[in-house]
Amino acid sequence: MKIEHPYLLFLGDVPDALAAKTATGIVDWRKDWCAGQLRLPGCAADTGLPDISIADAKEKGVKTMVVGAVNAGGRLPDHWVASIVSALDAGMDVASGLHVRLGSIPDIQAAAERNGRQLFDVRLNTEVFPTGKGTKRKGKRILAVGTDCSVGKKYTALAMDKAMNERGYTSSFCATGQTGVFISGRGVALDAVIADFISGAAEWISPETDENHWQIVEGQGSLFHPSFAGVTLGLLHGSQPDGFIVCHEPTRTTMRGVSTPLPTIQQVIDLTIQCGQLTNPDIQCIGIAVNTAALDEEHAKAYLAKVSADHNGLPASDPVRFGMDNIVDRVSAEYGAP
Repeated sequence: MKIEHPYLLFLGDVPDALAAKTATGIVDWRKDWCAGQLRLPGCAADTGLPDISIADAKEKGVKTMVVGAVNAGGRLPDHWVASIVSALDAGMDVASGLHVRLGSIPDIQAAAERNGRQLFDVRLNTEVFPTGKGTKRKGKRILAVGTDCSVGKKYTALAMDKAMNERGYTSSFCATGQTGVFISGRGVALDAVIADFISGAAEWISPETDENHWQIVEGQGSLFHPSFAGVTLGLLHGSQPDGFIVCHEPTRTTMRGVSTPLPTIQQVIDLTIQCGQLTNPDIQCIGIAVNTAALDEEHAKAYLAKVSADHNGLPASDPVRFGMDNIVDRVSAEYGAP
C-alpha cells in the first residue's frame, strides 16, 4: 500500500498520551509529513502539532487522515465515525492502525465509495505467510524486547538503526506494528496475524540478507504480559535475533492494562535467552534501553549507571535522551566494526 502525505493526525478523545502513540510516533520520526492534528473534546493527548479542522486540512493539501489513536482491542468508537466520514467527504483518504476494518463500518464505506477515496487498514494485510521454519538464515538481527508493552521498543529499534547507520554499519528497520509501518513504509502488524503464522511473518519481515547487514526488528508486547506474550514469543522465534535490547520504564509496578506485577530486567533477559535459543543458540543481550521521561536528567543518568552495574556492565541508555552509541559500541565489541 502507498499512503500519501501530508497527513492529518486524528487523535479522537483518547484519555492519555500513550493512547495516541501511533500519532506521536509518526510526529517524532516523520514530522515533515504532518500538517496538523484533529482532537475531539476531552482528548488528553497532544502531539505538539497545530490543531486544525478538516476544512483547514483540505486547504493545506492534506492527502490522508491517519487515525493515530490506539485502544485495547483496536476498536473504533462510534462517535469517531463522523470525523472519518467528514474527511472522506473533503476528499482525503483515511488510514487506520486499528484492528477493525474501516470498510466494515457502513457509513465509512459509503463515504469512501461516493468520494472515490481509499481506505487503508495498516494492521491488516493481504500477504499469505507460511508457518515459521526456524532455519538459520544469513544476516544479523537485533530485536527490541520489553518488560511491558508501551515501554519504547519501537523508538529503541528506530534509534538503534539510526545510530548504526551513522557509525558506518549497513542496517534497516523492520516494522512489526502499525506505527512502524506508517514510518517505514513496509512491515507487518504482527498482532493481526493468525497465531500459527506469527513466526513465519517475522521471518518474512527480517529475511535472509548479506552477512554484514543488520536488521533492527521492532519488538511487540512482552513475554511476561498475559495479554500479548503469544505475539512476543512468535516474533522472537521468527526474527532469530543475534542480539536483543531490553526496554524498560522504571516507574511502573504492574503491566499496562492488567494487575500482573512487572518482571525484572534480569527475568526478561533470562527468559528471552531461554526461549530464543530455540531458533538462535547464540542469542545474547547487548544492552538495556530505559524510558527515563519521568526522571530529571541527574536521576536518569544515575539510574542508567545503576542498571548497567546491576547487569554485569551491559550498556544502558535512554534512546531518545542520550542516544544509542554505547550499545553500538557493544555491537562493535561483540561482532566487529563495520
